[in-house]
Amino acid sequence: MELRDIEIFLALAEELHFGRTAERLHVSQARVSQSIAKQERRIGAPLFERTSRRVELTAIGARLHDDLQAGYQRIQDGIESAAAAARGTTGVLTLGLMCAQAFDQASILARFKEHYPGVELRFREVVFSDPFGMLRAGEVDLEVTWLPVREPDLTVGPVLAREPHVLMVAEGHPFAARGSVSLEDLADCSFPQPVNPVPAYWMEALMPARTPSGRPIPADGPKIATFQEAQAVVAAGDAVCVVQGEAARHFPRPGIAYVPITEQPLGVWGLIWRTAHETPLVRAFVQSAVDTLAEAAQAAPGADAPEVPEAPEPARAVPEPAAVRG
Repeated sequence: MELRDIEIFLALAEELHFGRTAERLHVSQARVSQSIAKQERRIGAPLFERTSRRVELTAIGARLHDDLQAGYQRIQDGIESAAAAARGTTGVLTLGLMCAQAFDQASILARFKEHYPGVELRFREVVFSDPFGMLRAGEVDLEVTWLPVREPDLTVGPVLAREPHVLMVAEGHPFAARGSVSLEDLADCSFPQPVNPVPAYWMEALMPARTPSGRPIPADGPKIATFQEAQAVVAAGDAVCVVQGEAARHFPRPGIAYVPITEQPLGVWGLIWRTAHETPLVRAFVQSAVDTLAEAAQAAPGADAPEVPEAPEPARAVPEPAAVRG
């Protein structure tokens, strides 16, 4: 039995309609009928019961379907495995993630795993106090981080999500009982600062250095390295902290409240990777992200299509610690 005849039989067993089977396989209805007739002659028994109203598998046809389906799937898996190896889409891909992005990008991760089963997907946590270090050291192949990123050695890929920022405060803080706070309110607070120097432009995407009226927003609180440390100093009442909106969804904690911030631009999450180390696996993951976002946009009328930022401009790393924004 030729592979095409097997495909026709399996498709007809699912569709139970000669016309739909022909459309699905892009062949004529006569081709479907001829293939089934040839298979029935070879086996010596009918595989389908046909009436003017319906098509059904016979007992022999159902048994043949079960036997062929398993073998056909193994053939398809083997072909896909060989094609993946030819494309370079096998091996290990390490993805750097901040905070709860493993949950927010779950649909992209699932699509990649489904389409590239031969790839082992590993995860590493990236902290805001060293946003690009693991990427540059080769410890991760690509990374989900907030944008903008204007590093000359890094490529910025598709935008994955946009969401509001919130202010993380202790439950006893005066702001905790308010429905929202403004950027002007932040000038009256103390904010923690990262233990390592980070690009000022990158941190200011989360919290500006000044309010709209020009008042400085102080970064004179404790030095911290991780989001968990930020929550600790906030819960202790030693500082407040501007964070991405994902924190309110995924990290509710006793003694901590999240307050919306007005006048603040949306936070933007995207993919980045080392330009000089763009591999077939990196391109495959980026394409999975683009395809997943495109499907989501089609399913939600009015949603934006996937966005790929322009090439980043060189940026200067500021040696002085900037205020921790989350």
